[in-house]
Amino acid sequence: MQSGFIVLHGNRSEDLMRTVIEWLRQNPMNVLEEESFLVQSSGMAEWAKMEVAHHAGVCAALNAELPARFLWRTYRQVLGPESVPRESALDKLPMTWRLMRVLPQLLDQASFTPVARYLWPSQRHSDAPEPSRLLQLCSQLADLFDQYQNYRADWLRLWTSGKDEVTDPQGRHQPLAPEHCWQPVLWRCVLDSLSPEQRRATRAELHLQAIAKLGSAEALAGRLPRRVVAFGMSQLSAYTLEALAALAQHSQVILAVPNPCRFYWGDIMEGRELFRSVHRRHQARGGIALSSIDFDEMHLHANPLLAAWGRQGRDFVRQLDAFDDAVAARQAFPTLKLDLFDEQTEQASTPMLGRIQMRIRDMEPLSARHDTAPLGPDDRSVVFHVAHSAVRELEVLHDQLLDLLAQPELNPRDIVVMVPDVQSLAPAIRAVFGQYPRQDKRFIPFGIADLSAKSSSPIIMAVEWLLTLPANRCGLSELVDLLEVPAVARCLGIDEEKLPQLVQWMTGSGIRWGLHAEHRQTLDLGECGAQNSAQFGLQRMLLGYCTGSLDNATAPDGWRDIEPYTEIGGLDADLAGALAHLLSTLDQWWKFTQSPWSPAHWTEHGHWLLAAMFKGLDDADKQALSALTDALHHWKRSCEQAGFE
Repeated sequence: MQSGFIVLHGNRSEDLMRTVIEWLRQNPMNVLEEESFLVQSSGMAEWAKMEVAHHAGVCAALNAELPARFLWRTYRQVLGPESVPRESALDKLPMTWRLMRVLPQLLDQASFTPVARYLWPSQRHSDAPEPSRLLQLCSQLADLFDQYQNYRADWLRLWTSGKDEVTDPQGRHQPLAPEHCWQPVLWRCVLDSLSPEQRRATRAELHLQAIAKLGSAEALAGRLPRRVVAFGMSQLSAYTLEALAALAQHSQVILAVPNPCRFYWGDIMEGRELFRSVHRRHQARGGIALSSIDFDEMHLHANPLLAAWGRQGRDFVRQLDAFDDAVAARQAFPTLKLDLFDEQTEQASTPMLGRIQMRIRDMEPLSARHDTAPLGPDDRSVVFHVAHSAVRELEVLHDQLLDLLAQPELNPRDIVVMVPDVQSLAPAIRAVFGQYPRQDKRFIPFGIADLSAKSSSPIIMAVEWLLTLPANRCGLSELVDLLEVPAVARCLGIDEEKLPQLVQWMTGSGIRWGLHAEHRQTLDLGECGAQNSAQFGLQRMLLGYCTGSLDNATAPDGWRDIEPYTEIGGLDADLAGALAHLLSTLDQWWKFTQSPWSPAHWTEHGHWLLAAMFKGLDDADKQALSALTDALHHWKRSCEQAGFE
């Protein structure tokens, strides 16, 4: 297979995908050889697999993964597994715990005053920072440094060399503002905390070594994928582009880039003087260099929607121009069309959405057309609905989709619904779209993408609640929610149909909030005593089951102030025993959380908690428990990497 760097530009993802699939069909891989697809999200990965299966008849041996994971695996293939660990010591999770160890030692320095002001909002004092606030800050800083490693490695190189400077888009060095000078100091301290082996295996060092080896004449056949397809990328770091361009000397690398405009459009936005490039893949519209036009008059020469919404795409396309040699690609692959912009022209029957897309594609200003035909009365390509709540929005959406699906040429798989915050809307989506059974004609098949694990797994939601138990009031409703998790109920031996009976007993026995008096004491609510706590209600249940109605004078010591709850009895009395087991487990976990422990001890007790609280019902539960177990091991390993005890 011929190596090379191919960049496809197009304004429709469907056209890009069809071109890629046809190219793969004409140039097949060997039997049992995998195709490597790089995508930006799991949703894009699933769509790509479905499109391949739809056009090729089957989707097999296609490995879709994120660019960062592919890049690290490429480093291991090029440099050898003995030179590249499976995980970097400067990845986000180990970086978080390394900062937890390093940062408190630096807070006395004058440059760290902004950081200290965050950790001690009221006033600076000699006490250690509050752990949860410190962890929150370190997590944010770890994410910041992770982004720097991906997108601003040039800054980190300056900081590593002892210069408190940054570079602008033109490569000029600028001094850091005084309020940011703590960042290079912290970065150097993080590097100093690494062992020599870890420092040689940082992302920046491995990247330089891999690029050098890919650029050498050394044969790497058999160690690298013969073809890599990066599809639908709206942004890639300079490191990733540089690595893909170097890899193209040994493999065939295809970038399918969604580009809304067929002309060069980097000059139509504010800040254009910072992003001027000598090499431009696309020509100027009408041969006019828009860089010479006053920015206040740009709306007369370019589409304002493209200027307002396209900054990220503009920067990526401009960055890609440094690696994209269209002339060389056309010579190497003469049968492949590189620019896949559609050639449709605006007609009187063109709907509004089509007109907007065409004018963005052609970079036309609003004033370019004065003879535009009026919109047809049945044009519903762009529709606005006003609704008074999120649930009502979804109900309107459901009705509109039913109307659209009445058209024979449209299928549910052709529809994507995008929302700003899918996490908060997920329950309402399930309520509205899941209200009809599958056999009902009004049922629309749906799936919710990009949900976090805790939103899709009751077990993970329960574990998150258990981790907050030390600072939680532990109300009756929260205990009931915990019992309603199927894996918890099964572990306690509670049948689903008996759960309402137990909830009734818990309510009747007076359980309202708090595990016991000691739990309330740690919440600074010790004056409330044990009245109406979970332990208080359980004692009433057990006393009522054992003795029935009992005179206080004849009650055993320690029980004389407790009124028996006499509703417990019959064949369902074992429910009180299940509740006792649950409260005993919660009490043991709560007592453990009252003291600091090493990561090894936290991991050990985390395993105990999972075993004591959950028993998986189906494959989804077992996968969640397995993921939690793996996360515990990964966290422990990250703490060991970071030297955090």
